[in-house]
Amino acid sequence: MQLTPQMRLTTQRQIILEELGKVTSHPTANEVYDMVRKRLPRIGLGTVYRNLELMAETGIILKLEVGGTQKRFDATIAPHYHIRCLSCGKVDDIELPVMTSINKTAADLSQYQVLGHHIEFSGICSECSNTDSEVLVN
Repeated sequence: MQLTPQMRLTTQRQIILEELGKVTSHPTANEVYDMVRKRLPRIGLGTVYRNLELMAETGIILKLEVGGTQKRFDATIAPHYHIRCLSCGKVDDIELPVMTSINKTAADLSQYQVLGHHIEFSGICSECSNTDSEVLVN
């Protein structure tokens, strides 16, 4: 974890980071709040939201935003890809080498200076595929 000079490490931020770092489930802010409240019962939901947003803005954590779904947070900031279940919304890391060459290809095709990319795969997780639920796939 690397804090900026403008952001000091408060007890609340430290505990939020510790709790987020314990899981690989990419929790929502409400889920982080539930985890943190076990250690800081008097913390407010707004405090957790604000700190997660601030830490995401400063690059200490990742904020995953997918159209139509809740924001999720990830303590792993190294480049990596995600896969999301279209049925239950669960998000997992996917062990796939990051394709840095795609940045140059995108730059050549678009005339943009490409600084990075995010790829999210979608599918049905093993838990949901073992149920009888129907999923609409776009």
